[in-house]
Amino acid sequence: MTAKKIVLRKADIQRRVKELGQLISRDYAGRELLVVGVLNGAFVFMADLIREIDLDLQIDFVRVASYGQGSCPGDLRFTKDMEKEVEDRHLLIVEDIVDTGRTLACLREIFGQRRAASVRICALIDKPERREVPITLDYTGFEIKEGFLVGYGLDYAEHHRQYPEVYQLGGDNFAKII
Repeated sequence: MTAKKIVLRKADIQRRVKELGQLISRDYAGRELLVVGVLNGAFVFMADLIREIDLDLQIDFVRVASYGQGSCPGDLRFTKDMEKEVEDRHLLIVEDIVDTGRTLACLREIFGQRRAASVRICALIDKPERREVPITLDYTGFEIKEGFLVGYGLDYAEHHRQYPEVYQLGGDNFAKII
């Protein structure tokens, strides 16, 4: 097993998710919200988050793959597109972690082209120093500067998502498998 160091404790995650739910509920008061999770990583965070949002809402998911280093919309391929209509709806994109910002910048542009009434972004973890394209997050759980993170939906090679806390992977074994 690879060495791991705890970065975010379960209680801290729960507290912050509750706070985010309250902020989102306040900001979208009186409007129906369509919450769009980016698979696979966002599903754990999104499940907890929607239970803290006190609004009429619907959910949907996207799964995307990137076609390289360009900038939208042809650089993003939907391996699972949304099933619900976007036009005139208020969208909240939920993501587990934001590094380069490319995927979310493309999604925001695509949903704008589909004529969403509004598009905001909520991410559990923001790593702004890795940003390659400018993107503004409307709701951020935590800002973490460094480390390879797993748990609470975050993975390494589709493993480690199930942990209730967020860990930084490290040690000699991890360096060898990356």
